[in-house]
Amino acid sequence: MEQNTKTGLTKKHWFGYMCGDWGGCMTFTLMAGIFTMYCTNALGIDPTLLGTLVIIWTIWDAINDPLMGALMDKAFARRRDPRGKFRPWLLRATPLLAVTAIALWTVPTFFEGISLIVVLFSCKILYEAAYTMFNIPMGSLLSAMSTNDVERASLSSARGAGSGFGNAIPGIAAPMIIAAFGERETTGYMIVGVSCAIIGFVVCLMHYAMTEERTTAAAETDSGNIKFTDILTVLSKNRPFVALCLHGICNCTMQYGSITLGMYMYSAVYHDVTYQSISSILSAPFMVGAMVAVPFLCKKYDLQKLIRGSLLIGGAVCGLLFVLHLVVDVNPLLHGVLLGIGTGMSMVSVQMQWGLVGEAIDYNEYITGKRTEGSIYGTFNLSRRIGQTIGQGFALYALGWIGYVGTAETQASATIFGLKVICVLVPALFILGSWAAFKYVWNITPEIRDKIAAWKTEQQR
Repeated sequence: MEQNTKTGLTKKHWFGYMCGDWGGCMTFTLMAGIFTMYCTNALGIDPTLLGTLVIIWTIWDAINDPLMGALMDKAFARRRDPRGKFRPWLLRATPLLAVTAIALWTVPTFFEGISLIVVLFSCKILYEAAYTMFNIPMGSLLSAMSTNDVERASLSSARGAGSGFGNAIPGIAAPMIIAAFGERETTGYMIVGVSCAIIGFVVCLMHYAMTEERTTAAAETDSGNIKFTDILTVLSKNRPFVALCLHGICNCTMQYGSITLGMYMYSAVYHDVTYQSISSILSAPFMVGAMVAVPFLCKKYDLQKLIRGSLLIGGAVCGLLFVLHLVVDVNPLLHGVLLGIGTGMSMVSVQMQWGLVGEAIDYNEYITGKRTEGSIYGTFNLSRRIGQTIGQGFALYALGWIGYVGTAETQASATIFGLKVICVLVPALFILGSWAAFKYVWNITPEIRDKIAAWKTEQQR
């Protein structure tokens, strides 16, 4: 791997990289709980049918994500764009992401019946393609901007901060806006979707303008050496990457299952979706404190051990909350705060995982001689999409299994208990699955890191 002549991350780089996940999450955060309630409660789509559509959409992502990453690797190896491998794609994708997001929240409202399903399906496919075109280069950019572990940790914290803003703004504002217009009316959802798309568009442009690629693939890594099948070699030889993929599946299953069902929990159990906004506000100081603390902790402790610790704490808090639901009627704000802390500790691991993705990329270059950030990040993103599908698909099917009726004013007692199981206990189990991936599969030790560093130094001579 060769490095260019510019060295040292600046505050501009840090803030610019933060804007990537901030801008992307402004629309993507809506795709779980808000989007599913938009479909079931406002558009009147059956939860089981919606669960099937979610699975089909993710099959599309299964093809789309790794192919997009490999395409970026091959395109740069062939042309060597002076602007970099990933930043040109950010500029292409940003307007497409805004336009398709706006269409998704507006166009389907003009249709009914089969036409509604077809239009909704098409708009979602186009949005997911645009998001992939933005997200793959944005995520891969971390490895291209950083030259050492300290810089990776710094950029990981920047991305964590960005996702925090991108998740918090829609997460707090959307339920209140939707509640003001009525959760069975489309107007509130349209306002939320269009507003988030416009804000996301501006922030994504800031991400492009304030970042720069500081490392590139070595000249000998040409387009002929890069194959779409290389990822099979990665999966068979790169244990750290496999651990990250398992973590991605488990963590995103937890995350999107919780997000998808959160609004239903507050609507059916507590009869007021604004509790979600209030709980998000009350949990915010904890998340901000975690984001501030992570960069300092990363300098003192091993990143992988920090991730394992945060996952164990998160699983324990969610388990405690479920026990409380078994013995007492839990106050909605206490439920929201404890669930926010439990799942939030798991999301702290996401804030730290991006540095490990860069380490897995270095490890892969060490064992294969090829630096293919796009292919590896694209496949890692696929694992996260699989988790997203399991989380959303399972959640929507589970709504049918427990007897949830979207048009009913009140739900049966068995349905209420079922919501508590799938909103609290199931997330705890998947958080522990993430912990197991880092405990038993991840294999990069300090000795292996030293070998990689020595090999990189030799390659630069």
